Amino acid sequence: MLISFVIPSFNEQDNIPELIRRIDDTLKEENYDYEFLFVDDGSSDKTLQVIKEISEIRSNVYFIELSKNFGHQNALKAGLDVALGDAVISLDADLQHPPHVIPQLLRKWEEGYDIVYTKRAEDPGLSFFKRKTSRFFYKMMNKLSNIDIENGTADFRLMNQSSVNAFRSFTERELFIRGLIKWMGFKQIGIDYTPDQRFAGKSKYSTKKMFQLAVRGITSFSTIPLQFATALGLIFSLSALLYVPYVLYSYFSGHYVSGWTSLIVTIVFFGGIQLLLMGIFGLYLGKVFVESKRRPSYIKRETKYRE
Repeated sequence: MLISFVIPSFNEQDNIPELIRRIDDTLKEENYDYEFLFVDDGSSDKTLQVIKEISEIRSNVYFIELSKNFGHQNALKAGLDVALGDAVISLDADLQHPPHVIPQLLRKWEEGYDIVYTKRAEDPGLSFFKRKTSRFFYKMMNKLSNIDIENGTADFRLMNQSSVNAFRSFTERELFIRGLIKWMGFKQIGIDYTPDQRFAGKSKYSTKKMFQLAVRGITSFSTIPLQFATALGLIFSLSALLYVPYVLYSYFSGHYVSGWTSLIVTIVFFGGIQLLLMGIFGLYLGKVFVESKRRPSYIKRETKYRE
């Protein structure tokens, strides 16, 4: 039985050798063959060079070099699209996904589960803002969509070959993989883990990227924001009818008040609402525009992997 490790990597030159060493130590008591498939996501440091040097020495280390930085989700898809293992384990290269959890994933797979995903325990080292926004995202995601993603669900998971083949059938460009995996079904189970500290380098996941991922996740699995926009427009349209009695009263009573301030406030308020609704419509229209062009999720520049 072969285990394929799919590892998206972006500027992780100092972490690659340590990650391989820790996985080797973790699996030395396991009766499995295993291979490493690194996906270099347009690194600007020596990440690819380090991987190539190791692959020349070790026959179970492979790589895919992407032509530029396509983002973590697309890099992960690039590896999942070709991995040939009986089970495929995806994890990040920064060692915050602890290799010592891998045997737990394997035990659940041996019990018959198709997908074994992980749930990250809250890291006290994270800022108060990041902890709160993370919880808020999962809460909103579950309320707005028809899938239930547990708080802290990560892209550290095991998938059997059947579920990997099913995943490969997705052609959408705007990927939110943890949501897609949950939506797919199959026999799934989650396990908890405590993240390790990053071994070297610094996090590439800025607040901006977290926000973009949150918007992508919500708009990929829910049309409720569009329904909200429709309901909001209806409410304010009906509310406008409340002006009719006032206008009629003013007209027949002969009271004409300039009302410049209230007029400006009303215009600004409703103008803001219109811009909000246009923004929501624009998000979905933009997704349709991107998908309609049918561009690939990634482009490979160089590959070393067995056929």
